[in-house]
Amino acid sequence: MSLSMQNYTVWFKNISHKDIPLVGGKNASLGEMYSRLSKKGVNIPNGFAITVKAYRHFLKINKLEKQLRKIFKSLDVKKIKSLQETGASAREAILNSMFPEDLRKEIIIAYRKLGKSYGKDLDVAVRSSGTAEDLPEASFAGQFETFLNISGEERLLDAVKKCFASIFTDRAISYRQERGYDNLKMGISVGIQKMVRSDLASSGVVFTLDTETGFKGVVLINGSWGLGEMIVKGEVIPDEFYVFKQTLKDGYRPIIQKKLGVKDRKLVYGEGSRLREVRVSQKDRKIFCLSDEEILKLARWSLIIEDHYALAQDIEWAKDGKTKELFIVQSRPETVHTQKKELIYKEYRLLERVQKPIIKGIAVGEKISSGRVRIIRDIKKIADFKKGEILVVPMTNPDWEPLMKLAAGVITDKGGKTSHAAIVSRELGVPAVIGTGAATKILKNGQIVTIDCSQGQSGRVLKGGVKFKIKEYKLENIPKLRTKIMVNIGDPDLAFKHSFLPNQGVGLAREEFIIAGKIGIHPLALAENSEKRKFFIKELSEGIGKIAAAFFPNEVIVRFSDFKTNEYRNLKGGEPFEEREENPMLGFRGAARYLDKKFQPAFEMECQAIKKVREEFGFKNVSVMVPFCRTPKEGKAVIQLIKKFGLTQPLKIYVMCEIPSNVILANEFLEIFDGMSIGSNDLTQLVLGIDRDNAKIAYIGDERQEAVKTMIRQVIKICRQKKKYIGICGQAPSDYPEFAEFLVKEKIDSISLNPDAVIKTILELSKP
Repeated sequence: MSLSMQNYTVWFKNISHKDIPLVGGKNASLGEMYSRLSKKGVNIPNGFAITVKAYRHFLKINKLEKQLRKIFKSLDVKKIKSLQETGASAREAILNSMFPEDLRKEIIIAYRKLGKSYGKDLDVAVRSSGTAEDLPEASFAGQFETFLNISGEERLLDAVKKCFASIFTDRAISYRQERGYDNLKMGISVGIQKMVRSDLASSGVVFTLDTETGFKGVVLINGSWGLGEMIVKGEVIPDEFYVFKQTLKDGYRPIIQKKLGVKDRKLVYGEGSRLREVRVSQKDRKIFCLSDEEILKLARWSLIIEDHYALAQDIEWAKDGKTKELFIVQSRPETVHTQKKELIYKEYRLLERVQKPIIKGIAVGEKISSGRVRIIRDIKKIADFKKGEILVVPMTNPDWEPLMKLAAGVITDKGGKTSHAAIVSRELGVPAVIGTGAATKILKNGQIVTIDCSQGQSGRVLKGGVKFKIKEYKLENIPKLRTKIMVNIGDPDLAFKHSFLPNQGVGLAREEFIIAGKIGIHPLALAENSEKRKFFIKELSEGIGKIAAAFFPNEVIVRFSDFKTNEYRNLKGGEPFEEREENPMLGFRGAARYLDKKFQPAFEMECQAIKKVREEFGFKNVSVMVPFCRTPKEGKAVIQLIKKFGLTQPLKIYVMCEIPSNVILANEFLEIFDGMSIGSNDLTQLVLGIDRDNAKIAYIGDERQEAVKTMIRQVIKICRQKKKYIGICGQAPSDYPEFAEFLVKEKIDSISLNPDAVIKTILELSKP
């Protein structure tokens, strides 16, 4: 590395990741990327670093070391008032000092040189970069200051001095003390980087894993209009995109989720070096801030960066509204999931039935926690907070971190999954419900509430101290079985979490949950309008895609929709399309529905969603399954229809074995289908002649009845003779360990279990 003049400034092209002691973690990463990854196509704005040596020179010339030692002598970091007074005094000492002339001169020369590349009075981002920042073991993210839209030499020098002072923000002092770093031995560098005009376009963050579960198979991209500070501060709920890594590398376009945020405000350039907040137009609020091509480009760049560092990354991106180019402006190691060494699966479960939540938001942390509400609207009131309370705030910034460490949980009005509140709660292991909209108005001080983040992406705030339990499993201690253990999945939002269970794929992915939960509209009410058709196909394909990604490359068996008429009628717009049946369980469902001329447009949309999952997303691990197929003739007709609607081989098509005719004519069904999956619930009701919706005779509907077991034994034997797949996805093995033992004894290929039954069933089956 060659340094200029007195070594107080150094250009990005001359910096590598080895230079953290000289330029801090942030600048070392920028230099490493600029010098190594630009040639691989990753766009990074040029700039230079003001070194730690420059900071120490500043302290020495102004004789600040002795003064700072005196200020820190009386620090008691456990007392918020002491922390505040120490931080304020230290920052004031730096801000009241003068720049040494040689340092001042060198910064101005470097700034002018950068301006020759980009234009006079260049606008730059001025970013603090600590020597213990952006490390895998300690992120220090957000501890120091950043100043945007800085132009002109005097404004630049003022911003640099403020960055120097930010080494002593209250949150940085607290963070260092807690992790055993000496506050006075720490150094700080400052990065000067060409501003990307994202105020005229969009910006955001990328994580090269799922932030909640640590699932490493995806890239998560968040974005909003304008400068990125609005996302970090939690002022907006950003757009959210998931891209699956492996099939992206294989040349597919696997954007497995596109979720529109609430982007009602943005931060843009104001007068001078100021920034101002403005309203976003109604039109732009309804538009994604990135095109599909831009999403895929950011995902590819993120993989290049992750591969280079061999660690999961937390990346900042920006789009220039003038040139329309995308840029990476920062990257640091992801610190929450990267540091986890043991393979532990924790399961939080409520022990009581709960009423409707008081309020909902975005779940952070996958935990459950209870405590008394403490609403704090102003950072000046943080002394009112007591350890173990639930912190309820409009939003947080780094100044709130000392308080968040003491909280049993955090609830905010504003913010998204990558807002400051979400990032810090995740890092501290504190459950949080983010972006509730009105928690500070709805909740009351002293009120006891329970935060439930165990239900996927939706976080709930429940009334009272609801009882719950925690189960913890060390996954390396879970034995392997000869019989394949698969998982039943309904909610795509839980798929990443459940992928950590010991499993060999998904034996049943239910379309019904996605249609009811994410679409909520009868498919025939959408089928006649091309835009509405696209909406249905998008939502269904993304839901299936998320499940397929979570368990890739293991097989994921997706069952076509199996709503009954009463369930279809309950969907929005469903009434005109559904007749009333006395016994919907035995009525217009499954294969008969798909073959009905009136329903075929809906079934075609289901097939198109599967086609998109396999051909656009690249999930060849997805197979399909036909439910409630009464006769082989029906089976042949459905397969012809599947092919007509664009689903071609090699695609495995299974049939549910849930009607006595499926067993009696198993040989004929297996000439048509690639195998069978036993639906023990329906098979039991039809073998025993009961309506499983009838509570009066529900006690008879037991899968362990010998008549049911005889049917199952028979179909397993036939499938094995024909060397066709035979599995079970019904409820019985999840409820009864002895039934699972019966299936293993009969040599079934696979048992697909509800997620909460997977580990306990494996442990039961592994007993001698």
